[in-house]
Amino acid sequence: MKLDYLLEKNRRWSDSVKEREPDFFTELAKQQSPEFLWIGCSDSRVAANTIVGLQPGEIFVHRNIANIVTHTDMNCLSVIQFAVEVLKVKDIIVTGHYGCGGVLAAMDGARHGMIDNWLRHIQDTASVYEEFLAAQPDDQTRSDKLCELNVIEQVINVAETTTLEDAWNRGQEVAIHGLIYDLGDGILRDLDVTVERPRTKREMRQKFLSKIKMAAES
Repeated sequence: MKLDYLLEKNRRWSDSVKEREPDFFTELAKQQSPEFLWIGCSDSRVAANTIVGLQPGEIFVHRNIANIVTHTDMNCLSVIQFAVEVLKVKDIIVTGHYGCGGVLAAMDGARHGMIDNWLRHIQDTASVYEEFLAAQPDDQTRSDKLCELNVIEQVINVAETTTLEDAWNRGQEVAIHGLIYDLGDGILRDLDVTVERPRTKREMRQKFLSKIKMAAES
């Protein structure tokens, strides 16, 4: 039974942790005090704790298909509110990755079932940046750029949540960052689209797109 395999792996992991740090789980059970909220893709190859080398309790995580943040997703919005208002995280990190299956499915024009409704958010992003994407030299580059633009749009969406607006209005320090992960080399790259105060969507889109263009030209 495959479940037995997982349970055995868990026991071995637990034993190895306790061997190194006998009080690890006792202390971990008392509270969690992560400094980061990670909003990432559900892709099994992009596990937050693993790729940034953090232990349990050090990063609060929300994941879904293609790391999307919408203003109607109560699951994601509740995670953001808890992270900001209860855990008092200082940094929210939206992380996409090249080769994202959700982005590729949104681009291929085929039917994929119910998930097409979710992928519509990525298609909307592609429409917003249609001219920039059309100017890319090939499909691979176009896909990579859409992965980056998807991160940008989700950073903007997080910035426009009532939770972040309220936090900034009361003087709470919390920043939103956009990262992209390369499956080919295991490296996270900062897209340099950090938001630390209220800004208009138009302002953010113009500034962030210019940075993507500059990075592509360098």
